[in-house]
Amino acid sequence: MKLKVLTDNNTYIDEYYLGEPALSYYLEEDGRKILFDTGYSDVFMINAKKMGIDLGAIDYLVLSHGHNDHTGGLRYLKDRDLGKVRLLAHEDVFIERSHEGLEVGTPVKREELKVKEYISGKDPYWISDKLCFLGEIKRVTDFENKPVGTRYDGKPDYLYDDSALAYKGKDGLFIITACSHSGICNIIETAKKVCGDERIRGVIGGFHLLENNEQLKKTVEFLKKENIKDLYPCHCVNLYAKHCLYEAGEIKEVGVGLELNIE
Repeated sequence: MKLKVLTDNNTYIDEYYLGEPALSYYLEEDGRKILFDTGYSDVFMINAKKMGIDLGAIDYLVLSHGHNDHTGGLRYLKDRDLGKVRLLAHEDVFIERSHEGLEVGTPVKREELKVKEYISGKDPYWISDKLCFLGEIKRVTDFENKPVGTRYDGKPDYLYDDSALAYKGKDGLFIITACSHSGICNIIETAKKVCGDERIRGVIGGFHLLENNEQLKKTVEFLKKENIKDLYPCHCVNLYAKHCLYEAGEIKEVGVGLELNIE
């Protein structure tokens, strides 16, 4: 599997890509081309073009959850020909939601995306024999799963649509997450059950660790026990949290243009 970071908060010096506080990945696996999230704006498209990636050839458009720093770029895709594209997303990705008085939901309706097929992401879905969208994450820890803002119905938003991808490689599972509102530890436990493998080879993505609190401390403790070879925290992980995560293993820098090839 090949993974390339199209959008992230961080950029590398002398590589001349654009960054924004958002996330988007491009993946290739077993002949399938996948766009996973679209960031805030058209930055993912600008960077993809500079990288020589043809987003017009994607087979799957996968959405991790319904916050606009991951779905805002859909505004630049809705008028494009997506007739060969399968949309894979939990139904709640498209609900209205707000946080601290701001609308933070997906800016387009599902029906506006003229795709070949919509696949509900509530249940696990295997994109290939090795790459799985995990579906709705089971909340099993007592220190994760905190609400962020409110839903359209005024209820606290626990983001039950938040999910991730897991690649079943020869050395274990490599997890590709976005914001981990459902909890990175919950995501890892779900991946183990869905994929039938207890080994975690690596993790890339946002872990939503932004405070020095119980969640950070217990997440570090959890990850230490997993003996993960490669940790790539990015997007919504602050500097202090990254420093703490060094206790769990070697931390790798993430930025726009990072390419990983996972066997």
